[in-house]
Amino acid sequence: MRLDPFYLIVDSADWIDRLVPLGVRLVQLRVKDAPDPVLRSEIRRAKEICAAYDCQLVINDYWQLTIEEGCHFVHLGQEDLATADLHAIRRAGLKLGLSTHDETELETALAARPDYIALGPVYPTILKKMPWAPQGLERLSEWKRKIGEIPLVAIGGLNLDRLDGVFSSGADSAAVVTDITLNSDPEKRARQWIEKTGQWR
Repeated sequence: MRLDPFYLIVDSADWIDRLVPLGVRLVQLRVKDAPDPVLRSEIRRAKEICAAYDCQLVINDYWQLTIEEGCHFVHLGQEDLATADLHAIRRAGLKLGLSTHDETELETALAARPDYIALGPVYPTILKKMPWAPQGLERLSEWKRKIGEIPLVAIGGLNLDRLDGVFSSGADSAAVVTDITLNSDPEKRARQWIEKTGQWR
């Protein structure tokens, strides 16, 4: 499987509506702590927008809803992976992305036969408090050697200036949140990401 090098992560269908029409080809909807009706509404709207613009939609965490709503791609953290029904996920034909932060988590992820593996935070991140120190580019290269042909997603503290190092260290895709969503002009910044990552597409 091949991932687009620009992996946008947002927390609402509103963001997807704003940014996907600009040319985004891979987006994750990561909604936290919302009631089921809100989650379903967000997923359905995101799915509709992504279908209209030929964008691959990844749902974070909620693998049951991903199946029920007819989506095709789910991303799980390690805690969610521990309780997820992998047989149900595979039976539904879902693609699976998994987060990793250390060697033990990488072993756990590889045992689940994921469609991609994410490593983070590569750099310090302001998105959420992390118990892990920044991984750095050397760890990124190490992960790529270990996982081989499985696509590797770099996440955490990424910006345009750091993309050359990330991709030269073995990442197949660069995930971004705050460099776009906290930018004074998110649309302009998203276009810059699309243009910059085009050289690795």
